[in-house]
Amino acid sequence: MINTARLYSDLSRLGRETDMFLATVASLSDAEMAAPSLCEGWSRADVIAHVASSGRALVNLIDGAASGVERQLYASPEARSQEISALAALPREELLDELRESARSFAEQAQRLNAELAAPDVNVNGKVIPATSIVALRIAEVVVHHHDLDTAWTIEEADPDSLLNAIEAVVRSLRAKGVPGITAVTEERDEWVIGDGALHVRSDREGLLLWLARGDSEHIEADGLLPALPAW
Repeated sequence: MINTARLYSDLSRLGRETDMFLATVASLSDAEMAAPSLCEGWSRADVIAHVASSGRALVNLIDGAASGVERQLYASPEARSQEISALAALPREELLDELRESARSFAEQAQRLNAELAAPDVNVNGKVIPATSIVALRIAEVVVHHHDLDTAWTIEEADPDSLLNAIEAVVRSLRAKGVPGITAVTEERDEWVIGDGALHVRSDREGLLLWLARGDSEHIEADGLLPALPAW
C-alpha cells in the first residue's frame, strides 16, 4: 500500500501538470493541432490523443494491482495505434473532451492505490514497476508530452519533483533496453546509473530529461561521446 501522504502529494502534482497541459491544448487552433510535434511522425493532435489514451490504459494497471489479475495497457500494439489514430481524428472539441475525461477518470481511479493491493507490481510493456509508481509514471508522461507539443510552455515550468518522476521513468526504460553504460548526475545532486555506468554525463534536471527522453544534448556535459538513445 502506498503512503497516503505520498499518494496525495503525487496526485496534487499530477493535477498541476495536467492543468497546464490542458491549458496549452485548449489554446491551440485547429491548424495548430494539425501541425507537427516533436515526436517524429506525429502531429500535436496525435500527441494529445496519446496522452488521452494512455490515461485510460493506465487505469487497466490500477485494476490489475487492485484485483491481482494481470492487465495489460493495451490488448496489442495494433489496438494502441488504432485508438490513438481514432482519437486524433476527432474534431478539436471532442478530442479536448476525451482528454479531460481521461484525466478525471485516472485521478479518480488512482485513489484505489491507497488500499491494500492484491498485486504489488505491474507490468508496463515488459518492465515491472511497483504499482505505487503508476501515478508517478502518469506525471512523467504528461510532462514529457507537454514538451513534445512544442509550444510556449517550457520544461522549466514543470515541478522539480515531476522532473524527477520523468527522469526515473526514462531511466527505467533505458535500463530495460540495455543501452550503453551511463552515470548521470544533475546539478541538484541526483544520480542514476545505467548498466556499468562507464560514461559520465552532467546537466540540470531539465537538460538531463531532454537528452534521455528526446536526444537533445544541448545542455549535456560528458567525458566521452554521447550514445544515440532510443526515444522514450
